[in-house]
Amino acid sequence: MPVALNNVQLEILKLFRNDQPEEELQEIRSLLIAYLADKVTYEADKAFHEKGYTTAIFEKWKQEHFRKTA
Repeated sequence: MPVALNNVQLEILKLFRNDQPEEELQEIRSLLIAYLADKVTYEADKAFHEKGYTTAIFEKWKQEHFRKTA
């Protein structure tokens, strides 16, 4: 079953119609990864502040064991 491309994928294809050297592909990949990482960090920071979390809570969580036993 074919999968349709989303708007972002189509736009990227339009931008890079011509072959790109491997070095440029690596640079583009790094830029995309950095962009997505920034978005995740922003959303995590936003949730952190909205929920009123403190660094003390995260330090406590680091010491807890969250796995459940069957």
